[in-house]
Amino acid sequence: MLLSLEPRGQQSRAMLWLSPLLAAVLTLLSGALLFAVLGHPPLATLKVLLIDPVSDLYGVSELLVKALPILLCALGLAVVYNARIWNIGAEGQLLIGALAGSALAVNIIDWDSRWALALTLIVGTLGGAAWAGLCAWLKTAFNANEILTSIMLNYIALNLLLFFVHGPLKDPEGYNFPESAMFGDATRLPQIVEDLRVHGGLYFALLALVVVWVLLQRSFLGFQIKVLGLDRRAAGFVGFRDKKLVWIALLISGALAGLAGIAEVTGPIGQLVPQVSPGYGYAAITVAFLGRLNPVGIVFASLLMALLYLGGENAQMAANLPQSITQLFQGMVLFFLLACDVLILYRPRFARGWKSKAGSVKPAAQS
Repeated sequence: MLLSLEPRGQQSRAMLWLSPLLAAVLTLLSGALLFAVLGHPPLATLKVLLIDPVSDLYGVSELLVKALPILLCALGLAVVYNARIWNIGAEGQLLIGALAGSALAVNIIDWDSRWALALTLIVGTLGGAAWAGLCAWLKTAFNANEILTSIMLNYIALNLLLFFVHGPLKDPEGYNFPESAMFGDATRLPQIVEDLRVHGGLYFALLALVVVWVLLQRSFLGFQIKVLGLDRRAAGFVGFRDKKLVWIALLISGALAGLAGIAEVTGPIGQLVPQVSPGYGYAAITVAFLGRLNPVGIVFASLLMALLYLGGENAQMAANLPQSITQLFQGMVLFFLLACDVLILYRPRFARGWKSKAGSVKPAAQS
């Protein structure tokens, strides 16, 4: 039995949307097999990982808390990826957004003005946009590869955050812990439901969802971004300004990642700490592709990724699994998604026979 891939001639719209579902199923099956090999009951462990974390209202609120920064980063990545600009720097842009906004927040702790929170959020958002702007400048001015520059800027952003949280922004009354002072009440995002951690950042995420959907699906700017991604030369022929669109796409992406960062520190955390993000910016890359660069699809993919984060934490405590289980499942999702995406352009063909030296398939001998 020989397996070959035959070109379809055009994309399969069914497989375009079935591929993420198939990837999720294969991830679950592989996870169950892995748990069995490790000596854990597969179904019970999957329940601990995927069901128990959201079995009550508090768990659902924690799911939203985890999903918000991933959703904001992934929405920004959907914009640049539609332009085929491969920004891998959402993590760094998130960290710089958190750092820039925190630098303001710790200096206006005594403010009671309603503008304190607005200014903090604006500064954090602009910080993320500026960090993405470095990638745009390097790409448009020097034709530098944005994949390399954005990845390297992630590490620079992380070390900048560590420098400031161990130095200039360190709380002098914090018993030498590397963290800033707690923000004032005026610079904290309000809780939406009392006694739950879900916060006002949810409104920004919903607003960003609508804006990005309108941008990509209903605006001329979104049309230009998509044309740039499909054929850069064609975009130039019809008068679309290549460099301008690169700047716009990257600035939007960076701004949303920066907003995710500042929403984290003004929301559930309440101060700047080294562990602002457990990798939300990197997880958003998988989420963007899992959601097919469609804002609505990204919402569901963000919830799935947030569930993996929550489930990983729950599995450490309840099933004594290692912390890396979350990253393992994220990796499996991406691996199976890429594998299943092959079926969008190719269909599998099975043939009975044997290969000759020339490479042709000859039918098996009849008995």
